[in-house]
Amino acid sequence: MQFTAQDISFLLNGTVEGDPSVTVNQLAKIEEGAAGSLSFLANPKYEQYLYTTNASVVIVNNDFQLTGPVTATLIRVENAYSAFSVLLEKYNTFKLNKKGIEQPCFIHPTAQIGAEPYIGAFAYIGLNAKIGDNCKIYPNVNISDNVTIGNNVTLFSGVTVYFDCVIGNNVIVHSGAVIGSDGFGFAPNPDGSYTKVAQIGNVILEDDVEVGSNTTIDRATMGSTVIRKGVKLDNLIQIAHNVEIGANTVIAAQSGISGSTKIGENVIMGGQVGLVGHISIANRSQFQAQSGVSRTIAEEGKKWAGTPATLYSANMRSNVVISRLPELEKRINELEKIIAELKRESH
Repeated sequence: MQFTAQDISFLLNGTVEGDPSVTVNQLAKIEEGAAGSLSFLANPKYEQYLYTTNASVVIVNNDFQLTGPVTATLIRVENAYSAFSVLLEKYNTFKLNKKGIEQPCFIHPTAQIGAEPYIGAFAYIGLNAKIGDNCKIYPNVNISDNVTIGNNVTLFSGVTVYFDCVIGNNVIVHSGAVIGSDGFGFAPNPDGSYTKVAQIGNVILEDDVEVGSNTTIDRATMGSTVIRKGVKLDNLIQIAHNVEIGANTVIAAQSGISGSTKIGENVIMGGQVGLVGHISIANRSQFQAQSGVSRTIAEEGKKWAGTPATLYSANMRSNVVISRLPELEKRINELEKIIAELKRESH
C-alpha cells in the first residue's frame, strides 16, 4: 500500500517539511533507506545518515536542527521514536489482516467461532471449543476440546492448545508454543520405577499475554497454571505445572520455572534464569541473566544475581573478589614460602 507524506503526517499529528505528495510503500532503517521508503531519526548517533539517505520520507523531532541539506521530505513530530512505533504497529496490522476460513481445515460441529475469523489451512478446532471475535488461527494450529479463546487472539502456525485451557482477549501465541501439556508429575515406586500422575488441571492465559515461540506452559495437576494479565514470555521458556505468574511480569528466553512457584507482579527476569519449585517471588523483583533462585524472595523491588541468587550489589562485590583469586593464591604461596624459610632459620 502507498501513503503520501501528508497522509502520514495526519496520522501522527505532525507537520510536513518538503513535498507533501511524495509516496512511500515500505519502512526502512535510515542508513538503509531507498526511494519509496519511510524512516525516522531519533538517536543523534545516526544523524549523519539523514544527509545521505535515499529514503523518501524521514520522521524527526520537532526541535531537530538541520546542519546540512536533505533530499528527503521531513515529518516533524513531538517524539520521532514513538511516532515510528505507531507506524510499525499499523504496518503490522495491515500485514496480518487476514480473514476467512481456508480449506482443508477441521472445525468440530459443536465448536463456536466468533465474527470475522481467520482460520488457516490444516487447523484443527475440537469439540465444544469457543473462539471469540476477530481471532486469527494460522495454519497447523491445534485447538483441543473445550478450549475457550477470547476476542482478538492470534495463534501463529504450529501452536498447540490442549483441552480445557482458557485464553483471554488480545493474546498472541507464537509458532511452536504448547499451552497445556502435561506437568512433570511422576510418583516413585519401591522398585525404582515411576508411575505417571494424571494432570487434570488446565492453563489460563489472561488478557494481553504474549507467549514466544517454542515456549511450553504445563497444565496443572489440579486447578490451573495461571499467567496473569499483561505477562510477556520470550521464546524457549518452560513454565511448569501450577505455576502462577503475576500481572505485567516479563521473562526472557531459556528461563525455567519449576512447579507450584508463585511469581509476583511486574517482575523482570533475564535470560536463562532458573527458579526451583514451591517458592514465592515478591513484586517488582529483578533477576540478572543466569540467576539461580533456590529460595523464596519476600522483599519487594530488589535486584538479584548469581547462583544461588544474592542481592545484585553483593554479587558484584563477590565477583570482584573472585577475579582476584589468582593474585591472592600467588601471595599466599609466597607467604607460605617465607614462613617455611623462617621456621628453618629458627631451628
